Amino acid sequence: MQNQDIHQVIAILRDSAKSWTPALVDDNSTTWSPYQILLATILSLRTKDTLTAQVVPRLFALASTPGDMIGHPPEKIEEMIYPVGFYRNKARSILAISHTLIEQYGGRVPDELDELLKLPGVGRKTANLVITAGYGKPGICVDIHVHRISNRWGYVATKTPEQTEFALREKLPLEYWLEYNGLLVSMGQNLCTPTSPWCSKCPVIQFCERVDVSRSR
Repeated sequence: MQNQDIHQVIAILRDSAKSWTPALVDDNSTTWSPYQILLATILSLRTKDTLTAQVVPRLFALASTPGDMIGHPPEKIEEMIYPVGFYRNKARSILAISHTLIEQYGGRVPDELDELLKLPGVGRKTANLVITAGYGKPGICVDIHVHRISNRWGYVATKTPEQTEFALREKLPLEYWLEYNGLLVSMGQNLCTPTSPWCSKCPVIQFCERVDVSRSR
């Protein structure tokens, strides 16, 4: 993919995404607080969005603020978020984060990347998503879909999601930073799958170099 192609690609994906199931946070970001977005992202790690979407309402019905959350024992949080992957570890992280927010940030989720990365169990993907979806500030959230598709297009050539984030920070026009994750996650879940992607249905196939695609539909 040529550098200048990204403008046309984003325009096409914006239109195509209207018929795709949206990414979990993008589907709810208008009503979720930054704290809820933070927890939903943590719960979604190594867990399918369809399962996370079932679990998140249970947790938020129990507690939707750090102050409410720390009033519950880890066993209760485990019960609410089961069966997401690593639910015991995630319950402990949720409590640790909630305590840290109250003790160090007055109960408010910080809106700066460096501060978010200080929270227990929060990595760059989660921090960037809180910044973009929670605060509407520029950031580039790279999960496995964004990493895979950006490389599959030939737009970047990287080995890890973190490398992809920094490559995109250098290359992707700032005007697309807020929406890039949502568009590519939705595309990855609905069309550009890890194995045997739906290249025959892809609206941007003419721009894609199909890097490492050995089989497609």
